[in-house]
Amino acid sequence: MNPQETGRLISRLRRERGLTQRQVAEALHVSAQAVSKWERGLGCPDVSLLPPLAGIFGVSAERLLAGDLAPNDLEVGNLKKLKIYLCPDCGNIVTAAAEGEFHCCGRKLEPLTPRPADEAHAASVQPVEEDLYVTFSHPMEKGHFIRFALWLGIDRMLLVRLYPEQGSEFRIPNLRGGGKLYLCCSRDGLYEVPL
Repeated sequence: MNPQETGRLISRLRRERGLTQRQVAEALHVSAQAVSKWERGLGCPDVSLLPPLAGIFGVSAERLLAGDLAPNDLEVGNLKKLKIYLCPDCGNIVTAAAEGEFHCCGRKLEPLTPRPADEAHAASVQPVEEDLYVTFSHPMEKGHFIRFALWLGIDRMLLVRLYPEQGSEFRIPNLRGGGKLYLCCSRDGLYEVPL
């Protein structure tokens, strides 16, 4: 952590939000002199102030401390590099076709690593009219169920959210050009189902 870089970032973010040092200080219950001190790189906020300060500016506390909001390298999204993130607390699902840092419920999310489907996480995929009919024998109980299915095509994806006590089947449009099917078990993680 470099206090000068953190201070420059705090100053920049404060100005971008159109806030005065006094307004930031009042929101954090500190003095305006403390905010001025941080911005000049003569000190850093107390660790207990980092989450509310990050919240004021809409950034993560880690990036605030690093003093850097450098954007990712511009990369044309490539679904072959798709990463899937799942919040273990609330079940939010985030997908990204390029690198990123994602947080939910106060946690930094790590991408799920798909494993080859085993017998317990296998599925059957049958064409029906213009759709694909997917069935699986996995339990759909409150403590152990398939959270979601993700059908990944060449240029698009389809996410199907599943819930406990729901049937173990669903239909999705047949995405032309082939693709991959992933099932995410609430207990065991992400599996790639062979087609």
